[in-house]
Amino acid sequence: MRLSPEEGRVIGSLIEKQLTTPQQYPLTVNALLLACNQSSNRDPVVKYDEPTVYAALTSLKAARLVRFDHPSHGRSVTRYQQVLDEHLAVSVQQAALLAVLLLRGPQTAGELRLRTERMCEFDGIGHVEAELERLSSRPEPLVVRLARQPGQKEERWAEQLTEQLPYAPASPVSPASPVSPASPVSPASPVSDPAEVGAPGDLATQVAELRAQVIELRDEVERLRRDLHG
Repeated sequence: MRLSPEEGRVIGSLIEKQLTTPQQYPLTVNALLLACNQSSNRDPVVKYDEPTVYAALTSLKAARLVRFDHPSHGRSVTRYQQVLDEHLAVSVQQAALLAVLLLRGPQTAGELRLRTERMCEFDGIGHVEAELERLSSRPEPLVVRLARQPGQKEERWAEQLTEQLPYAPASPVSPASPVSPASPVSPASPVSDPAEVGAPGDLATQVAELRAQVIELRDEVERLRRDLHG
């Protein structure tokens, strides 16, 4: 299974809203468009239009990953719901992890625990890591552990549902090695050559991660402010 970036953003948004705002789910195309184009909890931030979202929905429906709920019982518009979790037979925790990875790109287990707390509960970081291991050990892995980048203390994880990402997987023999000769690294990978370590692409990735963390903290402060003021 390889989804386009647009399909990945749509399916990730549907899972997120199903778990965080079930009272508003399934979503209308307008609500889904807003979810895809959120400026918070998204990396990269996109500006899709309605035809782009609807095209992704149509292709996802053909792949039996999305269901269209046509107007009935007082509803005047078609609504959309994901069935990826049913198709892949994943748990709520696993679906939440996939959603956050689809919406925000590669992340550490600690970041994933923080960013899934509104969707489900994990019994500590070990539980998150165990679920990630289960997803990565399937016959067709849904996530992959990435090689540790220079200056990073923790390994990150990436989803494997969308089109092949230019990331080097972690070596099963030497986890501390940034790139293993046995690792199937894409030619487009910015870390495919040790001489390229520290290239501008690595710096851009770190800057993007820091920006995402700042946005996350800003959202958390705003949520706490609303709670304090009732």
